[in-house]
Amino acid sequence: MIMKNSKTTIIKKLLLAFIIYHSAFIISSAQQTNFDSLYAVWQDPVQPDSTRVTAYDEYIWDGYLFSKPDSAAILAEALHSYAKAHNYRKAAALGYSLQGIANHVQGNYPHALEYYEKSLTIYDEIGDKKGIAGRLGNIGLVYGDQSNYPRALEYYEKSVAIDEELGNKQGIAANLNNIGGIYHSQGNYPRALENFEKSLAIQVELGDKNGNAGCLNNIGLIYQSLGQTNHALEYYEKSLAIRKEIGDKQGIASSLMNIGIIYKEQSNYPRAFEYYEKSLAIAEETGDKSNIARSLNNIGDIYKEQGKATLALYYCQKGLALAEDIRVLNLQKSACQCLYDTYKALGKGNEALVYMEKMRVVEDSLNARETTKKLEQMEFAKVMLQDSIAKAEEARLVKEAHQEEVRQKNQTRNVLIGSTLLFILLAGGLYSRWRYVRKSRDIISKEKDRSENLLLNILPAEIAEELKQNGRAEARDFDMVTIIFTDFKGFTEQSAKLSAADLVNEINHCFEAFDGIMEKYGIEKIKTIGDAYMAAGGLPVPTEDSVKNTVLAALEMQAFISTRKATNDAEGLPAFEMRVGIHTGPVVAGIVGVKKFQYDIWGDTVNTASRMESSGAVGKVNISQSTYELLSDDTDFAFESRGKVDAKGKGEMEMWFVSKD
Repeated sequence: MIMKNSKTTIIKKLLLAFIIYHSAFIISSAQQTNFDSLYAVWQDPVQPDSTRVTAYDEYIWDGYLFSKPDSAAILAEALHSYAKAHNYRKAAALGYSLQGIANHVQGNYPHALEYYEKSLTIYDEIGDKKGIAGRLGNIGLVYGDQSNYPRALEYYEKSVAIDEELGNKQGIAANLNNIGGIYHSQGNYPRALENFEKSLAIQVELGDKNGNAGCLNNIGLIYQSLGQTNHALEYYEKSLAIRKEIGDKQGIASSLMNIGIIYKEQSNYPRAFEYYEKSLAIAEETGDKSNIARSLNNIGDIYKEQGKATLALYYCQKGLALAEDIRVLNLQKSACQCLYDTYKALGKGNEALVYMEKMRVVEDSLNARETTKKLEQMEFAKVMLQDSIAKAEEARLVKEAHQEEVRQKNQTRNVLIGSTLLFILLAGGLYSRWRYVRKSRDIISKEKDRSENLLLNILPAEIAEELKQNGRAEARDFDMVTIIFTDFKGFTEQSAKLSAADLVNEINHCFEAFDGIMEKYGIEKIKTIGDAYMAAGGLPVPTEDSVKNTVLAALEMQAFISTRKATNDAEGLPAFEMRVGIHTGPVVAGIVGVKKFQYDIWGDTVNTASRMESSGAVGKVNISQSTYELLSDDTDFAFESRGKVDAKGKGEMEMWFVSKD
């Protein structure tokens, strides 16, 4: 869902990926009057800056952004001039945001990402948290469009954390929708449905018809994925009715396409074709390249099913060209599948092979190999190699017996010479085979060691061993885990001063140091989210000194950052400052997902630790009352009471700064 500061509006996406929702209004005479009024406010120099800019933002958003995105991008340029003339930076941030959405709607993802990041930089500089959350969510949508789901989820999680802090229900609902889309794309339908239904409940509470329609559409997608087509059709039609009521053109196009897919699955090709053509007409009207490509693929697929090969090839080739142009992998895959099937049905094997290879390349990009599967494959290869060795040995014994028989016969000199030559050749072959087997065994051993090291780099040793033994790892409850959260202050401001390569190198330098500190104190790194770092002491194997070691690790992290900043300041280089928060309590820990899996933790303890970080101070380690009580008698530490500090969503909480005594 594309985020807007004054309201949450919905824009297209998710068919076999996740959905971006949007709002595009048909302009009635009453609406035209309203737009004229908004433009009049924008032109009125007597009005305050905020009123004028808000009116102009609404004018572009409701009148042009989704129906005429090219015009919207041009109109938004005026906000940059206004921002400069009136020293009103929020106007520039809104301008970049609108330009990002205009490019996003048209499938121009590189430009969309560029504008979103420019908007994010300004919102961060002026301290507008709602604007920051919205742009993080929009950036996540771009990565989701390009099938970079881990990166998309990373941005959604950062966005929802800010929305929860602000109590922004619309933003929370939008992120729940988008996170549900990620789970849907990974085939985790229960988690996807859970997020969509939570989002729907919020949308109903807020009376947001746009959001309501989007959630209904998403829930329909889940039922479709589960093969419950009647339920799916019911939800799609409810969504379509709402979208027609509010004049949401791109939403109407998505609903029409989804209904067409249901009819296609039911082999009702005439009805499916009817809905696909309606969807394509709206997508072409609004310039929605992603939905145009999807519609072309779907129409081509129907022609393929009907045996109309020429039309199938025409539409699917157009769909593939557009999908490659906008770099949407899942659309490239469906187009390649259509072309492969059609050429194969025509008996044109060479042409079919071309698209099969293309499809494999796309699939490799979409799905990384699972580490456990790689281990299973290597175990299989090991068994096959052992079988090969056994067969080679059996062949050697048979041939040696044959040579012995030939020697015993010794009928003629020529037979003896021939037998001798044959023996030499066989011996050479067996020696080569033996060398090959030994080399293969060494390669497999090295690859297995490499894969096991990779697995241990992803998961704790105990969890990795359980995964290898059982094929899965059960989630576990831990009564006392100490969680570290860190976050760089002014990250966006500092990042604007660095090139992309220098920024990545600087973050990597810090996180590598943090990894070493975690290893030193026996703390389990959980994950990084952008510029945030999360770790936990006391799992997967609880220890008596885990609380103390976690605090020592946090203090050493702050010391490293302070030293790093002093060094960079002396060299005139940008540097980060950091907040650290710690809380101790119960959590649930386990593996998330089945692809690119990750060891993660859940529970209120995690949320509280996050609040300790956000309520902390630069250069300090802020701990909760529960962590303090566990360490208060330890003479290695000095504590500074902060009294009761208001923590967003938690109320007032006792907090302490801790340092080495």
